[in-house]
Amino acid sequence: MRPFSYERATGIDSALHGLQASPESTILAGGTTLIDLMKLEVMNPRHLIDITGLEQGDAALAAITQTPVGGVRIGALARMSDVADHPLIRDGYPVVSEALLKGASAQLRNMATMGGNLLQRTRCVYFRDVTVPECNKRDPGSGCAARLGFHRLAAVLGASDACIATNPSDVAVPLVALEAVIHLTGSNGQRQISAGDFFLQPGETPWRETAIAPDEVITALELPPLPQGSRSHYLKVRDRESYEFALVSAAVAVHVTDDVIDWARLALGGVGTIPWRVPGAEQMLMGQPCSMATFTIAAEAALLDAIPLPQNAFKVALARNTLARALATATGLDAGDAA
Repeated sequence: MRPFSYERATGIDSALHGLQASPESTILAGGTTLIDLMKLEVMNPRHLIDITGLEQGDAALAAITQTPVGGVRIGALARMSDVADHPLIRDGYPVVSEALLKGASAQLRNMATMGGNLLQRTRCVYFRDVTVPECNKRDPGSGCAARLGFHRLAAVLGASDACIATNPSDVAVPLVALEAVIHLTGSNGQRQISAGDFFLQPGETPWRETAIAPDEVITALELPPLPQGSRSHYLKVRDRESYEFALVSAAVAVHVTDDVIDWARLALGGVGTIPWRVPGAEQMLMGQPCSMATFTIAAEAALLDAIPLPQNAFKVALARNTLARALATATGLDAGDAA
């Protein structure tokens, strides 16, 4: 780990001042990813601005509250464990609670913040290995070692010649599916951006992973109200059951009337360079009966744009099956636990 200076912010304004004062500053929240990357010298900030504890002066930064329109606002400093277990999330948004519980170990969930989770970096082995020079995320213009190297875990959706790394966040998948809104505060004031627009596909600039500006911080996430009686589920498939990133995951939320689907939100994880929403598959479900045939057709549509490489081609069929199974569980068509 390289030397760095440290300051403990006393409020959002002081944190923003620190970011403006030094372009090589980085925010420290839970630190569950940042510290690891600093030890590996993948990230080398010259200055850390610690915002842990700011909720003591501004309770809204970690609060979980119902919004006037019936949604839920989650402060960016809320811990993953607290959000997963909160009645407003557990009962109203099971897909979010399930994603959080499957997203990390209990110890990490007690430390990691919701805002920090959205900003975590990819787990591509070449990004995290500084002995490999070719990584456009780490060193813009250097190339993508994964394309000709180990790419079993790489993306099949949204990849470019410059990068095929997947987004690692579990909870970002249902946030994108449900059209959550992210609240940002920066030197130019406050703004809101949809979760779907927050994450950026790599294109020719894979080092730009999110739409957050260098002088902005996440202050909250807002979940919209869902149709009364809707059901949701998060299904994650991984190499091992405990503390592992997704090979494929699916976040689904549906509303069914008289065995006919009249509302659906779907997104995939583990297969895209960003949490991958599939609006075309959502439309294919509308007005259709709840059946495995319906779910299979929609799942096939969700992967039509997939461009796999030799080692990750298995993800296409796995993603189809995962999405169909998640829909079956959410609607109660299989023997699994519907959420």
